[in-house]
Amino acid sequence: MGVNLTISKTLLEKAFHIGGVGTENETVNLALEEFITRRAKEEILLLFNTVEYDKDYDYKKLRVKR
Repeated sequence: MGVNLTISKTLLEKAFHIGGVGTENETVNLALEEFITRRAKEEILLLFNTVEYDKDYDYKKLRVKR
């Protein structure tokens, strides 16, 4: 899929050198992948401490002795 984008040359050059990939196209794809991964992790972190556990729940009671 072809897309026309206006990207800052300075940012693209920095990312190209830091990323160490072969082409500017690969640089943009890598940057997008890393952006998506980072944002997905941030969403997961927001879920911490959102589960409420039943105070009366006894996990030991459910264990079966063999």
